Amino acid sequence: MFSDMDQLIEMAKTGEMLKISVAQAEDKTVLKSLKKAYEEKIAEPILIGSKEKIENILQEINFTADLEIINSMSHEESAYKAMQIVEEGKAEMPMKGMINTGTILRAMLDRKFSFRRDHLLSLVSLIYLENQNRFVIITDGGMNISPGLEEKVEIIENAAFFARKLGISSPKVALLAAVETVNQSMQSTVEAAVISKMSDRGQIDVVVDGPLAFDNAVLKQAAEKKGIRGEVAGEADILVVPDIESGNILYKTLVVLFEQPTASLIMGANIPLIISSRADSLDTKFNSIALGKLFVRNLVLGK
Repeated sequence: MFSDMDQLIEMAKTGEMLKISVAQAEDKTVLKSLKKAYEEKIAEPILIGSKEKIENILQEINFTADLEIINSMSHEESAYKAMQIVEEGKAEMPMKGMINTGTILRAMLDRKFSFRRDHLLSLVSLIYLENQNRFVIITDGGMNISPGLEEKVEIIENAAFFARKLGISSPKVALLAAVETVNQSMQSTVEAAVISKMSDRGQIDVVVDGPLAFDNAVLKQAAEKKGIRGEVAGEADILVVPDIESGNILYKTLVVLFEQPTASLIMGANIPLIISSRADSLDTKFNSIALGKLFVRNLVLGK
Protein backbone atom coordinates (compact mmCIF):
# COMPACT_ATOMS: atom_id res chain seq x y z
CA MET A 1 0.00 0.00 0.00
CA PHE A 2 1.08 3.61 -0.50
CA SER A 3 2.62 5.19 2.59
CA ASP A 4 1.13 8.69 2.33
CA MET A 5 -1.07 10.84 0.09
CA ASP A 6 1.85 11.95 -2.08
CA GLN A 7 2.68 8.33 -2.89
CA LEU A 8 -1.00 7.62 -3.61
CA ILE A 9 -0.97 10.43 -6.16
CA GLU A 10 2.27 9.21 -7.74
CA MET A 11 0.74 5.75 -8.18
CA ALA A 12 -2.33 7.33 -9.77
CA LYS A 13 -0.15 8.94 -12.44
CA THR A 14 0.68 5.55 -13.94
CA GLY A 15 -1.17 4.16 -16.95
CA GLU A 16 -3.66 5.87 -19.22
CA MET A 17 -5.77 8.66 -17.81
CA LEU A 18 -9.03 7.67 -16.12
CA LYS A 19 -12.10 8.83 -18.02
CA ILE A 20 -14.66 10.31 -15.62
CA SER A 21 -18.08 11.87 -16.19
CA VAL A 22 -18.64 14.90 -13.97
CA ALA A 23 -22.23 15.79 -13.09
CA GLN A 24 -22.83 19.53 -12.71
CA ALA A 25 -19.26 20.60 -13.38
CA GLU A 26 -19.74 24.39 -13.40
CA ASP A 27 -17.78 25.13 -10.24
CA LYS A 28 -14.35 26.70 -10.05
CA THR A 29 -12.95 24.40 -7.35
CA VAL A 30 -14.25 21.29 -9.12
CA LEU A 31 -12.76 22.39 -12.43
CA LYS A 32 -9.45 23.37 -10.82
CA SER A 33 -9.19 19.89 -9.29
CA LEU A 34 -9.94 18.36 -12.70
CA LYS A 35 -7.36 20.60 -14.34
CA LYS A 36 -4.75 19.40 -11.86
CA ALA A 37 -5.74 15.76 -12.44
CA TYR A 38 -5.55 16.26 -16.21
CA GLU A 39 -2.18 18.03 -16.13
CA GLU A 40 -0.73 15.29 -13.92
CA LYS A 41 -1.98 12.59 -16.33
CA ILE A 42 -4.39 11.09 -13.80
CA ALA A 43 -7.82 11.71 -15.32
CA GLU A 44 -9.61 13.17 -18.32
CA PRO A 45 -13.11 14.51 -17.59
CA ILE A 46 -16.28 14.70 -19.59
CA LEU A 47 -18.00 17.80 -18.24
CA ILE A 48 -21.78 17.95 -17.85
CA GLY A 49 -23.80 21.02 -16.90
CA SER A 50 -24.31 24.53 -18.23
CA LYS A 51 -21.96 24.63 -21.20
CA GLU A 52 -21.73 28.41 -21.10
CA LYS A 53 -20.85 28.52 -17.41
CA ILE A 54 -18.34 25.68 -17.75
CA GLU A 55 -16.60 27.33 -20.69
CA ASN A 56 -16.40 30.65 -18.84
CA ILE A 57 -14.76 29.03 -15.81
CA LEU A 58 -12.39 26.99 -17.99
CA GLN A 59 -11.25 30.21 -19.62
CA GLU A 60 -10.89 31.92 -16.26
CA ILE A 61 -8.65 29.17 -14.83
CA ASN A 62 -6.77 28.72 -18.13
CA PHE A 63 -7.82 25.10 -18.59
CA THR A 64 -7.33 24.90 -22.35
CA ALA A 65 -7.51 21.15 -23.00
CA ASP A 66 -9.87 19.95 -25.72
CA LEU A 67 -12.52 18.49 -23.42
CA GLU A 68 -15.97 17.14 -24.20
CA ILE A 69 -18.66 19.35 -22.66
CA ILE A 70 -22.28 18.19 -22.60
CA ASN A 71 -24.92 20.84 -22.01
CA SER A 72 -27.56 20.11 -19.40
CA MET A 73 -30.63 22.07 -18.32
CA SER A 74 -31.00 20.70 -14.78
CA HIS A 75 -29.18 18.87 -12.02
CA GLU A 76 -31.30 15.78 -12.63
CA GLU A 77 -30.40 15.77 -16.32
CA SER A 78 -26.71 16.16 -15.46
CA ALA A 79 -26.84 13.19 -13.08
CA TYR A 80 -28.53 10.92 -15.60
CA LYS A 81 -26.20 11.96 -18.41
CA ALA A 82 -23.18 11.25 -16.20
CA MET A 83 -24.45 7.73 -15.52
CA GLN A 84 -25.40 7.12 -19.14
CA ILE A 85 -21.86 7.99 -20.24
CA VAL A 86 -20.43 5.40 -17.84
CA GLU A 87 -23.07 2.84 -18.83
CA GLU A 88 -22.07 3.25 -22.48
CA GLY A 89 -18.39 2.73 -21.64
CA LYS A 90 -17.35 6.26 -22.57
CA ALA A 91 -16.16 6.87 -19.00
CA GLU A 92 -15.03 4.52 -16.25
CA MET A 93 -16.66 6.17 -13.25
CA PRO A 94 -18.83 9.16 -12.34
CA MET A 95 -17.93 12.14 -10.19
CA LYS A 96 -20.16 14.41 -8.16
CA GLY A 97 -19.76 18.10 -8.98
CA MET A 98 -21.91 20.92 -7.58
CA ILE A 99 -24.93 18.69 -7.21
CA ASN A 100 -26.88 17.30 -4.28
CA THR A 101 -25.72 13.82 -3.29
CA GLY A 102 -29.29 12.49 -3.31
CA THR A 103 -29.80 13.66 -6.89
CA ILE A 104 -26.77 11.87 -8.29
CA LEU A 105 -27.46 8.72 -6.25
CA ARG A 106 -31.04 8.51 -7.54
CA ALA A 107 -29.64 8.44 -11.05
CA MET A 108 -26.93 5.95 -10.14
CA LEU A 109 -29.46 3.55 -8.61
CA ASP A 110 -32.04 3.85 -11.39
CA ARG A 111 -32.74 0.37 -12.71
CA LYS A 112 -32.22 1.55 -16.28
CA PHE A 113 -28.50 1.40 -15.46
CA SER A 114 -26.46 -1.61 -14.33
CA PHE A 115 -24.89 -0.03 -11.26
CA ARG A 116 -27.47 -1.00 -8.64
CA ARG A 117 -26.92 -4.05 -6.44
CA ASP A 118 -28.64 -5.40 -3.36
CA HIS A 119 -26.29 -3.71 -0.93
CA LEU A 120 -26.23 -0.62 1.23
CA LEU A 121 -24.32 2.38 -0.10
CA SER A 122 -21.88 4.04 2.28
CA LEU A 123 -19.25 6.75 2.29
CA VAL A 124 -15.64 5.76 2.92
CA SER A 125 -13.09 8.47 3.64
CA LEU A 126 -9.38 7.70 3.52
CA ILE A 127 -7.62 10.09 5.90
CA TYR A 128 -3.89 10.37 6.49
CA LEU A 129 -3.07 11.00 10.16
CA GLU A 130 0.15 12.97 9.87
CA ASN A 131 1.16 12.64 13.53
CA GLN A 132 0.73 8.85 13.26
CA ASN A 133 2.26 8.50 9.77
CA ARG A 134 -0.55 6.24 8.64
CA PHE A 135 -3.94 6.12 6.98
CA VAL A 136 -7.29 5.33 8.56
CA ILE A 137 -10.61 4.76 6.83
CA ILE A 138 -13.60 6.50 8.42
CA THR A 139 -17.12 5.38 7.61
CA ASP A 140 -19.92 6.49 7.39
CA GLY A 141 -19.97 10.23 7.95
CA GLY A 142 -22.08 11.22 4.99
CA MET A 143 -24.67 8.69 3.85
CA ASN A 144 -26.47 6.65 6.50
CA ILE A 145 -28.10 8.74 9.21
CA SER A 146 -28.57 6.27 12.05
CA PRO A 147 -27.58 2.78 10.89
CA GLY A 148 -28.72 -0.22 12.89
CA LEU A 149 -26.88 -3.47 13.41
CA GLU A 150 -27.58 -4.93 9.97
CA GLU A 151 -26.67 -1.68 8.23
CA LYS A 152 -23.42 -1.44 10.17
CA VAL A 153 -22.45 -4.92 9.02
CA GLU A 154 -22.90 -3.81 5.40
CA ILE A 155 -20.97 -0.60 6.08
CA ILE A 156 -18.13 -2.75 7.43
CA GLU A 157 -18.27 -4.99 4.36
CA ASN A 158 -18.02 -1.98 2.03
CA ALA A 159 -15.09 -0.53 3.96
CA ALA A 160 -13.27 -3.88 4.14
CA PHE A 161 -13.66 -4.39 0.38
CA PHE A 162 -12.33 -0.87 -0.16
CA ALA A 163 -9.37 -1.48 2.17
CA ARG A 164 -8.41 -4.74 0.50
CA LYS A 165 -8.44 -3.11 -2.93
CA LEU A 166 -5.96 -0.60 -1.55
CA GLY A 167 -3.60 -3.28 -0.31
CA ILE A 168 -4.71 -3.82 3.31
CA SER A 169 -5.16 -7.58 3.13
CA SER A 170 -6.46 -8.04 6.69
CA PRO A 171 -8.10 -4.77 7.75
CA LYS A 172 -8.80 -4.22 11.43
CA VAL A 173 -12.15 -2.62 12.20
CA ALA A 174 -13.02 -0.56 15.28
CA LEU A 175 -16.64 0.22 16.12
CA LEU A 176 -16.47 3.62 17.78
CA ALA A 177 -18.44 4.75 20.81
CA ALA A 178 -17.97 7.12 23.74
CA VAL A 179 -16.94 4.28 26.06
CA GLU A 180 -15.21 0.91 25.78
CA THR A 181 -17.74 -1.06 27.82
CA VAL A 182 -21.25 -2.18 26.99
CA ASN A 183 -23.89 0.16 28.38
CA GLN A 184 -27.46 -0.93 27.79
CA SER A 185 -28.51 2.72 27.68
CA MET A 186 -26.14 3.33 24.76
CA GLN A 187 -27.35 1.35 21.77
CA SER A 188 -24.11 1.90 19.85
CA THR A 189 -22.16 -0.03 22.49
CA VAL A 190 -24.61 -2.93 22.42
CA GLU A 191 -24.48 -3.16 18.63
CA ALA A 192 -20.68 -2.90 18.67
CA ALA A 193 -20.42 -5.81 21.09
CA VAL A 194 -22.79 -7.95 19.03
CA ILE A 195 -20.95 -7.26 15.78
CA SER A 196 -17.61 -7.99 17.47
CA LYS A 197 -18.93 -11.38 18.56
CA MET A 198 -20.25 -12.00 15.03
CA SER A 199 -16.69 -11.41 13.82
CA ASP A 200 -15.32 -13.83 16.44
CA ARG A 201 -17.73 -16.51 15.20
CA GLY A 202 -16.81 -15.98 11.54
CA GLN A 203 -20.08 -14.34 10.53
CA ILE A 204 -18.14 -11.35 9.21
CA ASP A 205 -14.97 -11.91 7.19
CA VAL A 206 -12.93 -9.25 8.95
CA VAL A 207 -11.47 -8.65 12.42
CA VAL A 208 -13.80 -6.36 14.40
CA ASP A 209 -13.59 -4.99 17.93
CA GLY A 210 -15.83 -2.64 19.83
CA PRO A 211 -17.02 -0.64 21.46
CA LEU A 212 -13.81 1.40 21.37
CA ALA A 213 -13.31 5.11 21.93
CA PHE A 214 -11.48 6.98 19.18
CA ASP A 215 -8.19 7.27 21.07
CA ASN A 216 -8.16 3.59 22.00
CA ALA A 217 -8.79 2.64 18.39
CA VAL A 218 -5.91 4.62 16.87
CA LEU A 219 -3.35 5.06 19.67
CA LYS A 220 -1.65 1.99 21.11
CA GLN A 221 -0.56 3.83 24.24
CA ALA A 222 -4.12 4.99 24.95
CA ALA A 223 -5.40 1.42 24.66
CA GLU A 224 -2.62 0.11 26.90
CA LYS A 225 -3.35 2.69 29.60
CA LYS A 226 -6.91 1.41 29.83
CA GLY A 227 -5.84 -2.22 29.68
CA ILE A 228 -7.58 -2.78 26.35
CA ARG A 229 -6.02 -5.66 24.45
CA GLY A 230 -6.66 -7.29 21.12
CA GLU A 231 -5.68 -7.11 17.47
CA VAL A 232 -7.60 -3.90 16.82
CA ALA A 233 -6.86 -1.78 19.90
CA GLY A 234 -4.61 1.12 18.91
CA GLU A 235 -4.12 -0.27 15.40
CA ALA A 236 -7.48 0.08 13.68
CA ASP A 237 -7.47 0.53 9.91
CA ILE A 238 -11.21 1.18 9.68
CA LEU A 239 -13.19 3.36 12.09
CA VAL A 240 -16.95 2.78 11.98
CA VAL A 241 -18.83 5.68 13.55
CA PRO A 242 -22.18 5.12 15.31
CA ASP A 243 -24.13 7.67 13.26
CA ILE A 244 -23.82 10.39 10.65
CA GLU A 245 -23.52 13.22 13.18
CA SER A 246 -20.49 11.77 14.95
CA GLY A 247 -18.94 10.76 11.63
CA ASN A 248 -19.42 14.19 10.11
CA ILE A 249 -17.96 15.90 13.18
CA LEU A 250 -14.96 13.55 13.28
CA TYR A 251 -14.31 13.99 9.55
CA LYS A 252 -14.53 17.78 9.65
CA THR A 253 -12.41 18.02 12.80
CA LEU A 254 -9.61 16.06 11.15
CA VAL A 255 -9.92 17.50 7.65
CA VAL A 256 -11.09 21.08 8.12
CA LEU A 257 -9.57 22.02 11.48
CA PHE A 258 -6.40 19.91 11.42
CA GLU A 259 -6.05 19.81 7.61
CA GLN A 260 -5.34 16.08 7.38
CA PRO A 261 -5.13 14.90 3.74
CA THR A 262 -8.21 12.96 2.67
CA ALA A 263 -10.07 11.38 -0.24
CA SER A 264 -13.55 9.83 -0.39
CA LEU A 265 -15.63 7.42 -2.47
CA ILE A 266 -19.16 6.07 -2.15
CA MET A 267 -19.10 2.28 -2.08
CA GLY A 268 -21.77 -0.41 -2.37
CA ALA A 269 -22.81 -0.12 -6.03
CA ASN A 270 -21.19 -1.94 -8.95
CA ILE A 271 -18.98 1.11 -9.47
CA PRO A 272 -17.72 3.61 -6.91
CA LEU A 273 -18.68 7.28 -7.07
CA ILE A 274 -16.04 9.99 -6.69
CA ILE A 275 -17.49 12.31 -4.10
CA SER A 276 -16.54 15.22 -1.89
CA SER A 277 -18.48 17.84 -0.01
CA ARG A 278 -19.27 20.97 -1.97
CA ALA A 279 -17.24 22.83 0.67
CA ASP A 280 -14.20 20.53 0.40
CA SER A 281 -10.90 21.95 -0.77
CA LEU A 282 -9.32 21.61 -4.19
CA ASP A 283 -6.80 19.14 -2.77
CA THR A 284 -9.51 16.92 -1.28
CA LYS A 285 -11.38 16.80 -4.59
CA PHE A 286 -8.14 16.09 -6.46
CA ASN A 287 -7.14 13.37 -3.99
CA SER A 288 -10.55 11.73 -4.46
CA ILE A 289 -10.02 11.63 -8.23
CA ALA A 290 -6.62 9.99 -7.74
CA LEU A 291 -8.10 7.50 -5.27
CA GLY A 292 -10.86 6.65 -7.74
CA LYS A 293 -8.28 5.80 -10.39
CA LEU A 294 -6.29 3.58 -8.02
CA PHE A 295 -9.47 1.75 -7.06
CA VAL A 296 -10.94 1.23 -10.54
CA ARG A 297 -7.65 0.34 -12.20
CA ASN A 298 -6.41 -1.93 -9.40
CA LEU A 299 -3.14 -0.01 -9.45
CA VAL A 300 -2.23 -1.03 -5.89
CA LEU A 301 -2.77 -4.77 -6.21
CA GLY A 302 -1.84 -4.93 -9.89
CA LYS A 303 -4.65 -7.35 -10.73
